[in-house]
Amino acid sequence: MIKVNVEVNNKPWHKKIKSPKRYFSKKLKKIPKILPFFKRKNVIFTIFLTNSLGIKKLNKKFRKQNKPTDVLSFPFFSKKKFKLNKVKNMYIGDIATCYEIINVRSKKTNFFLEFDKAWVHGLLHLVGYNHLKNKDYFKMDRIEKKNYKFNHLIIRVLICFLY
Repeated sequence: MIKVNVEVNNKPWHKKIKSPKRYFSKKLKKIPKILPFFKRKNVIFTIFLTNSLGIKKLNKKFRKQNKPTDVLSFPFFSKKKFKLNKVKNMYIGDIATCYEIINVRSKKTNFFLEFDKAWVHGLLHLVGYNHLKNKDYFKMDRIEKKNYKFNHLIIRVLICFLY
């Protein structure tokens, strides 16, 4: 089972997502179908929904990059310690996402699709995936695409149903 703590410090997030906790509880039920690792663990993480200034400060403090970005991940474990960890209940880390960057990207697609891409990407980093090497990039990309296709299909069905 996957649980999430949601922290919001930017009002526009509430305009797009009325109940962030409910939004994530629905999405997180689908993750174990894509990543079997989550079937064996009770995992908790925090997602921080912020703006470009908030994420820019985090990016500068932790990555020495003085610019905003769409998503940042702060894993609680190194990849090696994460794989060796036999504990069933574990806190895996924090994710921060930027409203403005996701909103701009969504002009070409859909806000929820872009948002899901960002936080799923962050979640994969929390469980040890990275994209430093080409083979790791392609492995991570393949998992992300499975999630996008699954969510995109649901969004299309909802759009057809609503209109």
